[in-house]
Amino acid sequence: MAKTKRSMEIESHYRTRSTVPKSLAFLSFLFLAITNQASAQPESGASLIDEASIRGHVQFLADDLLEGRGPGSRGDELTQLYIATQFETLGLHPAAGNGKWLQPFPLVGVRTIAPPNVVFKNGDKTVSLKSVEDFMSTIGRPAEKARLNDAELVFVGYGIEAPEYDWDDYKDFDLTNKVLVMMNNDPASDPDLFAGRRRLYYGRWDYKYEIAAQKGAAGAIIIHTTPSAGYPWQVIQTSWSGEEFELLGNEGKRLELKGWGTEEGLREVVKLSGFDLDALREQAESRDFHPISLGTTLSIELEGVVRKQNTANVLGLLPGSDPELSDEVVIYMAHHDHLGMGVERDLRGDNIYNGAVDNATGVAALLTMAKAYGQMNPPPKRSILFAAVGAEEQGLLGSKFFAENPSLQPGNMAAVINMDGTNIIGRTHDVNVIGYGKSNLDTIVTAVAKSQKRIVTPDHFPDRGYYYRSDQFSLAKIGVPGVYLHSGIEVVGKPAGWGKQQLDQWVEKIYHQPSDEYSDDWDLTGALEDTRLLYEVGRRVANQPDLPAWTVGDEFEAARKTAIESAANAN
Repeated sequence: MAKTKRSMEIESHYRTRSTVPKSLAFLSFLFLAITNQASAQPESGASLIDEASIRGHVQFLADDLLEGRGPGSRGDELTQLYIATQFETLGLHPAAGNGKWLQPFPLVGVRTIAPPNVVFKNGDKTVSLKSVEDFMSTIGRPAEKARLNDAELVFVGYGIEAPEYDWDDYKDFDLTNKVLVMMNNDPASDPDLFAGRRRLYYGRWDYKYEIAAQKGAAGAIIIHTTPSAGYPWQVIQTSWSGEEFELLGNEGKRLELKGWGTEEGLREVVKLSGFDLDALREQAESRDFHPISLGTTLSIELEGVVRKQNTANVLGLLPGSDPELSDEVVIYMAHHDHLGMGVERDLRGDNIYNGAVDNATGVAALLTMAKAYGQMNPPPKRSILFAAVGAEEQGLLGSKFFAENPSLQPGNMAAVINMDGTNIIGRTHDVNVIGYGKSNLDTIVTAVAKSQKRIVTPDHFPDRGYYYRSDQFSLAKIGVPGVYLHSGIEVVGKPAGWGKQQLDQWVEKIYHQPSDEYSDDWDLTGALEDTRLLYEVGRRVANQPDLPAWTVGDEFEAARKTAIESAANAN
């Protein structure tokens, strides 16, 4: 099959080696996907969103052929080509600038080679933690070597500096060249003390490493527990054992060591220092907490394999029909990447992290909604941007790059509707809104849910900080209100508690594992209903006279005001 002009344009962003497989099966699948959609009879609205399309996209995107869609890999390039080709077939316009579908961005990655054991020393006594089993070590910057020599450990509580909560775990303590040991999450023992059970961005690992570097520390070690992280230790093992990417050109202070330790392992390290971990944790729940020097040191040498890679966001636009509103855009977003291929194989002999739920399902929903919008006549008043972003698993890098290098003013971004994993357990009575209460978009979601005879519920797991773990957060930081759903748990036809049990088991056994694979047994009726709901939410936002707004006093309200003022001045 001859290459189209558009496919050659897309390939020009990649390395010079040939990356498009000669597989007849691949070409046949792509041809059938395109021709089937092109020949579809025009329908209207959400009825064009069908389960077969969602299932078909997931089957391809989660296939072993794509090798886990790791950033810069052959599978990543095939994924971008597939999405861009679908966008073109559906009649969207290239939206990355200069008539391009792809918004490329450069990455630099480091794969860390750690010693078999990490040894902590206090006087003539030592505690040795096994790498991977008890401790994960990552070089904190793109470097071929990182070394700590007798770096002193300091316990810094939760490692948070939050003036708006009158909270400072650091108290001007000199932490230069220290290794900071800190609790995961944020304080939650007293609902009136910090943010109660709801996790804030301050509880995120990326914040903790960043603030540690700003304090001049040489390293930071986060104490993992399943309740505080929202996932078991095996997720740390798989997520931090591969290549770690960041945006090329990232500046600022850096750590030599980013570390994670099991609670059991670090309990022994703290005990070596003459302290009790539970007692330290209790002290850390108070505003009066001060950093505590543990008197224990760490010496470690890490080797790194550094390489530069390119990946891309794939952007397609449906222009709006209203001359007054078409400059404003409703954004549908889903990340197209996953973890790629692991160094080690699991017990089944599998080392491909297919990312079927996370996030082939989200991209499938995005493509299926693009098909429905493409059939609208006339289109919505505001424009609709479909953004399949890359490198989310590396720290929301694709959406971060998009937010920092937008093709339009942030003040003209009406809302972002993010899809990161969809429901595979069947229809639910409830619609679970992550970040419920943050904006007046909740009113629209509630109205659409009511039309489906469903109810809206706030985040079922507020302590897991889901709002700050997916791509809508990157746009929130520049002021754009967002909608992000998780699967409901009140499953139609199932006993109470069954849905939560299914989701808990998925997080425990499948999340960020090679077992996140497509199955014919998935019940996608819930995914279908949620996708139709998000379609209708976006359609209403695109046609209403006013822009959505953050709730008064929300942490992102000021950014929204600034963005709208900047857009008005630019016009």
